[in-house]
Amino acid sequence: MSVYKSSTGMDENIAAVLCYLFAFIGALAFVLLEKKSRFVLFHALQSIFLFVALMIGHVLAGLIPLLGPLLASLLTLAGIALWIVLIIHAGQGKWLKLPWMGDLALHQARQL
Repeated sequence: MSVYKSSTGMDENIAAVLCYLFAFIGALAFVLLEKKSRFVLFHALQSIFLFVALMIGHVLAGLIPLLGPLLASLLTLAGIALWIVLIIHAGQGKWLKLPWMGDLALHQARQL
């Protein structure tokens, strides 16, 4: 368990898990509420960026005839796998940075 607390009073790792567990709502809530933990802000922002990218990917896959449903299915499986891995790493207190999104989330978390 994390000994560090977020400004919400929760352990940082629990708050970070909630950012992924409740995707948009949880992540957005922590972006708005978190004032001191860069760890929680990073995971909240990365969660938002990841799920927005997945939604855009699903929309684009829907525009592709014949292969679109297959691509959407693969995207769903990849999204679920990433979601599980990110929840586990956040729960362990680790900074797992996804390519592109992780760098953007880290940059934004430093500015907030």
